[in-house]
Amino acid sequence: MSLLSVFSIYMVLGAFAGTLAGLFGIGGGLIIVPVLIFSFGVQGFSPEITAHMAVGTSLATIVFTSLSSIRSHHSHGAIRWDVFRPMAVGIIAGALVGAWTAALLSGAALELIIGAFVILVGIKMLLDVNPKPGRNVPGHIGLGATGAGVGWASAIFGIGGGTLTVPYLSWCNVKMQQAVGTSAACGLPIAAAGALGSAWAGWAQPALPEYSLGFIYLPALIGIILTSVLFARVGANLAHRLNAKVLKRVFAILLLLVGLRFLLS
Repeated sequence: MSLLSVFSIYMVLGAFAGTLAGLFGIGGGLIIVPVLIFSFGVQGFSPEITAHMAVGTSLATIVFTSLSSIRSHHSHGAIRWDVFRPMAVGIIAGALVGAWTAALLSGAALELIIGAFVILVGIKMLLDVNPKPGRNVPGHIGLGATGAGVGWASAIFGIGGGTLTVPYLSWCNVKMQQAVGTSAACGLPIAAAGALGSAWAGWAQPALPEYSLGFIYLPALIGIILTSVLFARVGANLAHRLNAKVLKRVFAILLLLVGLRFLLS
């Protein structure tokens, strides 16, 4: 596969992931990571670092996707900045630790963990299982601790944290549109800290391909952000206009198939 064709695939992936990021507040990583793992395998990357490269590159792309998504959600008044600020403190610390945790795992173990997580998210979306509002938003310490957990897990899976943050905020009686918007904002510190951690953790890896910055593959990063930033804005606008139930179910089935592919392989 030529570099041009691979680059084209990354641009298409960016458009799809960007739309999902804005529409569902999930940062696009749930689809970026699996596709990058398959793509990097085709390109002949070492199996031991393929998943790590996919996670690091995904987090780097979400930095740019989140910026566009944040602006769109903010224009609709859908971001709870009072909730975001204390969560962001914990998120940064948790994401740095999460990137270090992922670097300690073998490539096979990381792929299995990602596959299992993707299946769980697919089941949740397919069955439309969401926690009912049952409590109020906690104080700064509680939000910071939650942010640390979300940041840690998100940096391991290479996601923007929306699949974890949105249900949590909904459980805390935050309106759904505000939960999605605040989740999109939380994706920025998750991605920034996680990407920096991935670049640092992979810096001395001998099997890195050309054009890599630690566990971040720059050609994939550039190809994805060229289209994801634009389409994140499109997705965020659609989130305020469409009933996304059917789209969520289709996406859930796709996640189940992708997750099973990881586990079976």
